[in-house]
Amino acid sequence: MALKQWILSGLLASTCLVSIAAAGPIENYAPVTAERLKNPEPGNWMHYRRTYDGQGYSPLDQINTSNVKNLVPAWTFSTGVVEGHEAPPIVNNGVMFVATPSGQVIALDAKTGDEYWRYKRQLPEDLFQLHPTNRGVGLWEDKLYLATTDDHLVALDAKTGKVVWDTKVQDYKKGQYLTLMPLVVDGKVIVGGSGGELGVRGYVVAYDANTGKELWRTFTIPGAGEPGNETWKGDDWKTGGGSAWMTGNYDPDTRTVYWGTGNAAPWPGDTHPGDNLYTSSVLALDPDSGKLKTYFQYHQNDSWDWDEVDAPMLVDLQRDGRTIKSLIHPGRNAIFWVLERKPDSIKYVAGWPFVHTDVWKGIEPESGKPIVDPAHKPIIGKRVEFCPSLWGGKDWPSAAYSQKTGLVYVPANENFCGGFTGEKVPLVAGQLWLGTKPEDIGLTPRPGATHFGELQAWDPATGKKAWSHNFPKSHLFGSVTATAGDLIFVGGTNDRMFRAFHAKTGELLWEQKTNSGIMGMPVAYEVDGTQYIAIQSGWGVDAQRIQDALVGKVPGLENNVPQGGVVWVFAVKK
Repeated sequence: MALKQWILSGLLASTCLVSIAAAGPIENYAPVTAERLKNPEPGNWMHYRRTYDGQGYSPLDQINTSNVKNLVPAWTFSTGVVEGHEAPPIVNNGVMFVATPSGQVIALDAKTGDEYWRYKRQLPEDLFQLHPTNRGVGLWEDKLYLATTDDHLVALDAKTGKVVWDTKVQDYKKGQYLTLMPLVVDGKVIVGGSGGELGVRGYVVAYDANTGKELWRTFTIPGAGEPGNETWKGDDWKTGGGSAWMTGNYDPDTRTVYWGTGNAAPWPGDTHPGDNLYTSSVLALDPDSGKLKTYFQYHQNDSWDWDEVDAPMLVDLQRDGRTIKSLIHPGRNAIFWVLERKPDSIKYVAGWPFVHTDVWKGIEPESGKPIVDPAHKPIIGKRVEFCPSLWGGKDWPSAAYSQKTGLVYVPANENFCGGFTGEKVPLVAGQLWLGTKPEDIGLTPRPGATHFGELQAWDPATGKKAWSHNFPKSHLFGSVTATAGDLIFVGGTNDRMFRAFHAKTGELLWEQKTNSGIMGMPVAYEVDGTQYIAIQSGWGVDAQRIQDALVGKVPGLENNVPQGGVVWVFAVKK
C-alpha cells in the first residue's frame, strides 16, 4: 500500500456510532480515590503504566519463570472494530475497562469476560483521523474519562457507561484530536492534544473531574513575550507542533507532572529556524496551576519527526555511588537518556545510542545537548537520508523498569533508515503539513541487516546492555511490561505472537499466537487470588504503516496480518 493511501486509510475508522448501554450496571464498584491512585493495590491496573511513576512494573509474582510455560487463555472478547488497539485493559477490583478505536469503551467482568456495558461514541462523518486509536480511560471516584479523536473529553458513569459530561477540548476540523489515556491527579483530568502533523500548537490542559470545567491550559510552545519564544522566528510558534499526545507521569512527593512533547512542524528544520522550545522535550508542570516549572529538550530544531512524547519513567537510581531521583527515557531520537529531576531543574546525567544513528556526533557533557551532523539533517529542496528512520529507535510504545533486576526493557527498532526531500508549502487548516510529500518518505533497511526489532535490556546505572532478543523478520512495535515473577511480556511483531521472556537472561519462555498483531500494552492483575495477564490484539496505525513500507525490501516479511480487535486474558493452567 502506498504511503499516501495508508495515511488516508485513517478515514475508514471514523464510522458513525451511537452511544448505548448494554447489560450493566456494575454492582459494588470500588470508588477510585487519590490515595488508591498514589498507592494502587498490587492486583489492580488503574494507570496507563500501573503507577504514577510510569515504570510498567507489576509486583505480582504468582505467574513466574517456573510456571509461565503453563499459561493458557482464560477468556477472550472480540471488540467488534478494526485498526490499532493500543490501550491497556484497565482493572479496578475485578472490573475491566477496555478502550478501542472508534471511541468505544467496554466494561467487562475481569474474571469471566462477561460484558457489563458498552459505550460507543458517535463520531463525525467528516473526521480525518491520522491515528484512529485510543490508549485507555482514566479513573476517578465513580467515573471514567475518555479522550476522543473528535477532540472531546467525556466523563462516563463507571457503573452504567452513561455520559456524565462531555467537553469540547479544541476543534477537530483544524487538525486537533486526542488519542491518549487521561492522567487524573487529585480530581483534575489532564490531557494533551495530538495533531503535530497538521500545523497545530501543542498544549496540555486540565479539567475538573466532576464538572468538566477547564481549570488551566499550558501551551507547549511559548507565545510572544513568554520565556522560550525567542527560540522561534517570527510567527512560526503559532503553528509549531509540539503535540503532547501521550499520558504524562507524576511525582506526588514534589507534586510535579512530567509530560513529553512532540516534534516541531513542519518537519524540515529550516522551515522553523531556532531551537524551537519546548518541542521534543519533557516538561515539568504544576498539576494545580499548569505552570511550567522546568524542562529538558532532548534535541533542538527537530527535523526528523522524532516525537519524544513517551513520558520518562521516574526511578530512584543507584548510580556513581549515590541515589539519583532520575528520569529515564529511551528516546525516539535513538539516545537512551538518564536525567536527574529536581524541584526546579532537570539535569543531564548520561546518554548513549541504543540503536545505530548517523545523526548525532555526540552529546555536550554539561548541557546534554546532542551535536548534529548536518549531512543527515533534512532541509528544503534536497533529499536527505538518516538513521534511524522517522519512526526512530523507539516510537511511542513504552519501555519498562523492573524493580527486581534494576534493568530497563526497551522495544527497539534497529537497522532502519529513512529520508525525504523537504519542501515549503502553505498551511491549510485540517490538512497534513509535513514539509514533504507523503509518497517521498522512505524506509530502508541498512545494508547487511539480519534483524530489525530488538527487545533490549539495559542497566541505566552503567549504560551497559544486559541482553537483547532479535527479530529477523519483523519490527517491534508494542509496549513492554515487567513483573515481580521475573518476566517480561511484549507483543509488537507482525507474526501475531504474544511472548514472555526471562527478565534476567532474555530467554524466551513462552509464546502464544493471537488473532492479529499486538500493539497494545500488557497488564497484570488479580481476581479472587488468581493472577491474570491481559493484552489487546489488533494491528494497525504506525505498526501497519512500517510493515507496508517494508514490503519488497525484507525477504520473508509477513505482510498478511489479519485485522480485528480481541482482548486476550491468560492464567496458569490448573
